[in-house]
Amino acid sequence: MTQQSLQPTTTAEDAGTGSRVPAGRSWLDRYFHITHRGSTLARELRGGTTTFMAMAYILLLNPLILSGEDAAGNTLAPTALITATAFAAALSTLLMGFFGKVPLALAAGLGVNSVVALQLAPRMSWPDAMGMVVLAGFVVMLLVATGLRERVMNAVPYGLRKAIAIGIGLFIMLIGLVDSGFVSRIPDAAQSLGPSGELAGWPVLLFAITLLAVFVLQARGVPGAILIGIVGGTVLAVVLNASGVIDPKQWASGPPELKGGAVSMPDFSLFGHVEFGGWGEVGAMTVGMIVFTLVLAGFFDAMATIIGVGTEAKLADAKGRMPGLSKALFIDGAGGAIGGVSGASGQTVFVESATGVGEGARTGLSSVVTGLFFAACLFFTPLTAIVPGEVAAAALVVIGAMMMSNARHVDWADQATAIPVFLTVVVMPFTYSITAGVAAGVVSYVAIKTGQGRAREVGPFMWVLTLVFLVFFALAPIESWLGVR
Repeated sequence: MTQQSLQPTTTAEDAGTGSRVPAGRSWLDRYFHITHRGSTLARELRGGTTTFMAMAYILLLNPLILSGEDAAGNTLAPTALITATAFAAALSTLLMGFFGKVPLALAAGLGVNSVVALQLAPRMSWPDAMGMVVLAGFVVMLLVATGLRERVMNAVPYGLRKAIAIGIGLFIMLIGLVDSGFVSRIPDAAQSLGPSGELAGWPVLLFAITLLAVFVLQARGVPGAILIGIVGGTVLAVVLNASGVIDPKQWASGPPELKGGAVSMPDFSLFGHVEFGGWGEVGAMTVGMIVFTLVLAGFFDAMATIIGVGTEAKLADAKGRMPGLSKALFIDGAGGAIGGVSGASGQTVFVESATGVGEGARTGLSSVVTGLFFAACLFFTPLTAIVPGEVAAAALVVIGAMMMSNARHVDWADQATAIPVFLTVVVMPFTYSITAGVAAGVVSYVAIKTGQGRAREVGPFMWVLTLVFLVFFALAPIESWLGVR
C-alpha cells in the first residue's frame, strides 16, 4: 500500500469511538483506531516488540517456578512447560489486542504461579492444581460481569493490597536465592551460604554476576534489562561449561548445552490436563481459601496495571475513567482460565506493557505484535532450555526487588495499617504460605481497628473475610478437639 492511499479524502465515523476521523484509511488503522489515538503503524510495531523484550523472561521464569513436585511426586516436563508458557501468553495477549484493543500484554502471573507451585501442588496433583486456576479465572470473569470486581477491590484496604504484592515479592526472592544455591538450608541452623559463608561453586557465582548485571542495567534504565542479563549469563555459562572450567555435575538443572537443533515442534503434552476432582483430601474450607488466594494474587495488581498503563497511553478521560475497562478486566480473567487449561498457571496483565507505551504504543495492534512474538517462541524451546537454573533464578530475585517498591505506598505512621502490612509481608515467606500471609493481615487489621474503637471503618466484606480466616486458622485445633483428626 502506498503512502498516498492512506491520505484522508473525506471523513467518516470511527467505529467504536463516535468521533469524526479521516476516511480512506487501511482496515488495520480503522480496526485498531491507530490514527484516532494519535499513533502510527511504526510506533505500534516498535511498542509491541519492546514489550515482548521486556517480559520475555517469563518463558524462563515460569517453568523454573513450576518445576517442583506435586503431592504424588510428579513433575512437569521442562519443554512442555516452556510451550505452555509461550502458548498461554500468546493467546491471552492476542485476545487483549484484537478484542480489548489496548496495548496490554499478558503472561503467567508471578503471584499466581507461586501459589500454584508452593501451595497447590504439594497438596494435590498438577491437573487438580490447574483445575483450581481455571476455577479462579471463572470467578474473576463472574466478578467482572456482575460489576463486583471494583467493589471487592475497594473493600480491601489500600495498604493490605500493597502488602500482598510485597509479601509475594519476598516469597519469590527467597525461592530465587534457594534455587540458585546462594542460600542453603542446613539442619538446626538459619539459612546461610556455604559452611564458611562462601559462594558454593561456579554456578552460584554466575547467579551473583547475572543478578548484579541486571541490577546495573535497570539502574541505567536499559529496556529489557532482565532478558539481557539472563542471555548474557547464559552465554557466559555455556562458554565456561564448554571450556571445562565448571564440572557438569555442579549444575543443579544440568549443564547448559544445546541438545539437538535450535528449532523444534511445540510440546503440548500439558494442554487440557485439568481435573476438578480429588479436592476432598484437602477439605472444602482449604479449597475455598486457595481459590480466594488465587483470585487475590493477581486481582488488585491487574486492575491497577490496566488503569495505570491505560492512563500512560492517554486512553483515560479527564476523570481517570478508561473506556473499555470492563472488557480488558474480563480478558484478564479469561487469561486465568486459559493458563490453567494450557498448564502454565493463570495469565495476567504485565506492568512491562508500560515499556511499549513508552515507545509510542496506543492500540491493541502492539499487543498483537507481542502475542505473535510469543507464538513464534513455541518453535524455539531448545534455545530457552539452555538457560541454567542458577542464571534464571537471578530474575526471581530481581522481580522480588521490583515488587518491594510497593512499600513506598504504605502509610507506616498508621499502626492500623503498618502492623497488618508487616504481618502479611513477613508471614508469607516464613510460613511458605501466601494464604497464611493474607489471613494474618486481614485478621490483624480488623482486630486493631476494633481495638481502636474504629470498627465501623472496617466494612462488611472485611468482617466476613475475618470470620472465614479465623475458621481457617482454627480448623485443625477444632477438628482435633472434636476428634475428627
